[in-house]
Amino acid sequence: MSSTTAPSSPSSGPPPPPKYIKIISSEGHSFFLPRAVACAGSTTLAAMLRGGEDEDDTYSFMEGREGVVRLPDIRSRIVEKVCQYLLYKEQYAHSTGTIPTFEIEPEVSLELLVASNYLDC
Repeated sequence: MSSTTAPSSPSSGPPPPPKYIKIISSEGHSFFLPRAVACAGSTTLAAMLRGGEDEDDTYSFMEGREGVVRLPDIRSRIVEKVCQYLLYKEQYAHSTGTIPTFEIEPEVSLELLVASNYLDC
C-alpha cells in the first residue's frame, strides 16, 4: 500500500501556525479566538504570535509556537470582553452600514481600559 501523503522532513520548514489561539486568563479559564482576528485586532497579540523579522526565526516567542497566550494579570471576565470586542471589531471592520454600539458594563470599564491598553486593541 502506498501512502497518499509524503512524510514530513526536517527541511520542509516549520508547521503552519494553528488556526485558533488559546488565551488563558488569571483564573486559568481558556478562551479560543481565530488567530487572524487576534493578530488583526491587537498589536500586542500579533507581536507575541508572529515570528521574528528573519525568515529563519519563524516563531520568536513561545506563544507563537504553541498558539497559547497567558494573561496572568487579566481576569476571565475581562479576557472574555476583550475577545468579544476583537470579534466585533473584525465583524464590522469593512461595514458601510450602521454599526451597533459595543456595550461595556460600567463596573468593568476601568479594568477593561487597562487590559485594552496593554493589548493595544
